Amino acid sequence: MNKTACIYIATDDKLNTTAGSCALLGSKVPRDAGVVQRLRIAGAVIFGKASLTEWYRTRLVELHGVPVLLKDSIATDDKLNTTVGSYALLGSKVARDAGLVQRLRIAGAVIFGKASLIEWYGTRLAGALELDWPWFNPYVEAGDPCGSSFGSAISVAANLVAVSLGTETDGSLICPADHNSVVGIKPTVGLTSRAGVIPVSTRQGTIGIFHMQTHMRTVSDAVYVLDAIVGYDTRDHEATKAATKFIPAGGYKQFLKEYGLHGKRLGVVRNLILDSYNTCSTISAFEHHLNTLRQRGATILDNLEIANTDIILDPFQSGEAITLLAEFKVNINEYLKELSKSPVRSLADIIAFNSDNSVLEKLEEYGQDQFIASEMTDGIGEQGLKAVERMKKLSEEGFEKLMIKNDLDAMVTVGWGSSPVLAVGGYPAISVPAGYQTGGMPFGICFRGLKGTEPKLIEIAYACEQATKARRVPPIYHHGKYEIIL
Repeated sequence: MNKTACIYIATDDKLNTTAGSCALLGSKVPRDAGVVQRLRIAGAVIFGKASLTEWYRTRLVELHGVPVLLKDSIATDDKLNTTVGSYALLGSKVARDAGLVQRLRIAGAVIFGKASLIEWYGTRLAGALELDWPWFNPYVEAGDPCGSSFGSAISVAANLVAVSLGTETDGSLICPADHNSVVGIKPTVGLTSRAGVIPVSTRQGTIGIFHMQTHMRTVSDAVYVLDAIVGYDTRDHEATKAATKFIPAGGYKQFLKEYGLHGKRLGVVRNLILDSYNTCSTISAFEHHLNTLRQRGATILDNLEIANTDIILDPFQSGEAITLLAEFKVNINEYLKELSKSPVRSLADIIAFNSDNSVLEKLEEYGQDQFIASEMTDGIGEQGLKAVERMKKLSEEGFEKLMIKNDLDAMVTVGWGSSPVLAVGGYPAISVPAGYQTGGMPFGICFRGLKGTEPKLIEIAYACEQATKARRVPPIYHHGKYEIIL
C-alpha cells in the first residue's frame, strides 16, 4: 500500500499535531452512505478520496459523502465546539447549525471537524494562536501560513480533507490560499450566509472555500462547493437578499470553461504587489503567467493604478479600523446572546474571563487591548457612519473606477497585497497557485472583480489553472519521530 495514502487515512492525529490544521475532529458523523456500506460488505477497503469533480459524475446528492472541514468559528449543532480559538467559548452550545452548514448537510457533505485559527481572528491582539495549537506551513516549516483561516488552508494543502471553509474580513481567505498553494474563493459579501458564524463585521465578512489542486481540477471542485452554499438565508436577510441577484440560473458550474480567458480584459496593478513578492523568481514566474494568459486570448493592460491606494491600504486613514472596532462589539454581543449555553454573554464578559484566567489566556504575552478598545465604543455612531461612507467613496473612486474606465473583467496581481481593496468594498476574488519562491515558499496569482462577477472570475481562474498547472505537492517532513508525507 502506498505510504502517502496510508498516512492520509491512518495518521490524522499526527497530521493534526504537526500541521496544526485541525482543532477538533468530528465525533458525530453520519453512518456510511448506502453505497459505502455495500462496498464494505463486499470486502472493499475505503482507501481515500477522489477529486470532487469525479465524484459528482455518479453523485446521489451534490456533495454526497464529501468530508468538509470548517473554520472554528462556524457553528455546528453537534458535539463539536465552536470557540474561535478562545477558552472563553469552550463548552458553549449553539442553538442550530450555521446557515451554510445546513446547506452543506443537505448537499450530503460530512462535517469532518473544525480547523485552527488565530484566536478571535487576531482582533484580541494580532498573533495570539488558538489554544496554543502548534502549526506549520506544509511547504516551508518555518513559513508563515498567513491569515486567521490558516488551519483551513493547511488542512487542504496537506491532503487531510477534500475541501475546507474559512472566513474573511480582510485577507483571511486569500492570504492563506496564497501562502499554502491552494485555490481560495472569496465570494461577494452576501452570496454566502454569515448566520451562525462568529462575527467581526457583517459589513465586510464573507465565507469562502479552499481546495487543493487535484488532477488539475481545483477550481472546478471549489466551484461545486460554492454552488452548494450560496443563497438566501432568513437569518442573514439583508445581505443574502441583496446578493441573490448575482446568483446565475443554473449555478456556477457552467462557467468552468477551458477557453475562459478568450476575450477577457485583465488589468495589472503593480503597486499593490508586496515587497516580499518583488523577487526575481516570483516576478519572473508572474511575467511568464501573464504571457500564458495572453496566449490563451486575454488582453493584458499593464501598470494600471488605483486612486488613493495609500489611504485604502492604511486602515486608520480609510476608516476600516474605526468601523471594525465598533462593529465587533455590536456583532459579538448579538452572537453570544443567541447561544443556548455559554459562560460568556458579552464582550465585557470575555474581557473579564481573560483577566480572571490570565495564565490560561496568556494575557501577559498577548494582552487584550483591541477588546478593551472595542468595548469602549458605543455602537457604530456618527463617526463610524462617516467612516463607512468614506470607504464607499474610496471604493467607487478607486477600484470600481479602474474596472469601469478600462472595461476590465478582472484585476490581476501576484500575492495578496490588494486584500484591503477587496475588503472595504466587499468584492470577490479567486487565488490560484502560481509557483514557489526561492526556498520553496508558495505564492498565488489572484483575480479580483466587481460585486457579483464570480462567473467571469471562475472562467478566468479555471482557464488559468488549466494553462499553468503550477501547483506541486508538499515535501516530506521529518518532524520529531514521525515521517510525515503530505
